[in-house]
Amino acid sequence: MAQTQVGGNKKKVTNVLSMAGLIVIFAAYMFPFVMVVINSLKQKRDIIKSPFSWLFTIKGLSFDNFVKAFTQMDFLNAFVNSLIVTVSATVLVTILASMLAYYIVRHKNKLSKLIFALMVASMIIPFQAIMIPLVSIYGGTLSVLNHRVTLIFMHTGFSMAMSVFMFHGFINGNIPIALEEAAYIDGCTHMQTYFGIVFPLLKPIISTMVILNALAFWNDFLLPSLVLTDKKLLTLPLSTYSFYGTYSADYGTIMAGLLLCVIPILILYVVLQKQIINGVVAGAVK
Repeated sequence: MAQTQVGGNKKKVTNVLSMAGLIVIFAAYMFPFVMVVINSLKQKRDIIKSPFSWLFTIKGLSFDNFVKAFTQMDFLNAFVNSLIVTVSATVLVTILASMLAYYIVRHKNKLSKLIFALMVASMIIPFQAIMIPLVSIYGGTLSVLNHRVTLIFMHTGFSMAMSVFMFHGFINGNIPIALEEAAYIDGCTHMQTYFGIVFPLLKPIISTMVILNALAFWNDFLLPSLVLTDKKLLTLPLSTYSFYGTYSADYGTIMAGLLLCVIPILILYVVLQKQIINGVVAGAVK
């Protein structure tokens, strides 16, 4: 009984310490976001004077920053641009990557193995290493920059490798081939079998890849800044750059603009959060 009691106490202490560690990590992770929320409700003088002060320690709490940010960044136009780019690129990546991963899993020949190896190898190449040649070719040679279609095309291409890798792992370990064989016996074509049987079974990994890719496309600043220059085509991250002046910056408006950019993608995450963890685990493990 004494040994059982000692073991039980050790377990309780371990659990308490683990929980305390998680709380500390969570607080450290959320602190910057909380400060953005707090400073978005302050006036500029209060932010400069005391950026880490809480709302109840200052005067002049106001929502004027949100009104100014909404107007100055042309939020509705930027929101539509971000929505078009994000939705289009996410849909294309989801369909094309899942189809390619399905082909690689079901047709294990030298070509499919080579394609998969090249796509996995491409994941280690940083975007910064190719962005200058990319802009030089697409801008100088092809003259196709400053178009939403070009940005959608680039987003789709750069996201294919990781998406194919995730879909490949999920299909290989969770989609039984017997279902497809039964469909072929019933007279289904390859396309009917894929979209009628296989694709609906990919819901967990699709949810995961949708949120991961949509989050990346929505928040991306570097690639759109290289492709888009027309103010009418700017996405939300690019439109927030208008708050930075040559010699100063309106920090309160910047914070409010950042929150306006975060809210839509945060809603999407909340809607799909149940499928995210299961999809990541199932897709990453063969």
